[in-house]
Amino acid sequence: MELDRAAEAVAFGLLEEAAGGGERFTVLSEEVGRRSFGADYPLVLVDPVDGSLNAKQGIPLFGIMLTLLDGPTVSDTVAGCVVNLVTGEPWTAIRKQGAWRSGRPVEVQPPQDRDRIQLLGLESSPRALGAARPLVERSSKIRILGSMALSIAHTAAGGFDAFCAPIPMRVFDMTASLLVLAETGGVASDIRGTPLGALTCTLETRTTLLCAPNLELHSAALKSLGQIE
Repeated sequence: MELDRAAEAVAFGLLEEAAGGGERFTVLSEEVGRRSFGADYPLVLVDPVDGSLNAKQGIPLFGIMLTLLDGPTVSDTVAGCVVNLVTGEPWTAIRKQGAWRSGRPVEVQPPQDRDRIQLLGLESSPRALGAARPLVERSSKIRILGSMALSIAHTAAGGFDAFCAPIPMRVFDMTASLLVLAETGGVASDIRGTPLGALTCTLETRTTLLCAPNLELHSAALKSLGQIE
């Protein structure tokens, strides 16, 4: 979309300024792809508009995602930032140092029931909903925001008891928010329960996703999907 290209041009302008100041890194972006500024790592991931269909349709929920990695996999994520471009609210995280929402440590809302999914977030095509049907049927309420990055961030804060993407989605779009989730004690896997840390952060790598703000709710979601007894 033209919106993505315009937003990416702004982001690259700032990254080029950093390179002009002596920084050396590589950028991987949704539109331009991979571009080297003198070093393979650190690697900067840029999704200029996460939720661009929302933006195109005039739905006021979309953001920008920036992630810094010191290696090729999800577990190599050093820092992440997601900003809601409508409200201006930033979510940030630094590996082993914590996560912040609007500059304050993320406060995780306690669940109503640690063994049951009250509010479920989803990202799915209509055809893929069948894979999440057991979880949907065992949840009290459902929300579909249309932005992977913001949905995972709100899960980290306990806004959702669980968030599920039953159709394979790009790992690229998840990286910053997955660090926010990890730094607040949340748990993420694919819908079979396999951890995501070894997945490579490319534009081609895809995975299903199941995440929750704590281990108990993640286990409850896996149990609903029939992956654990």
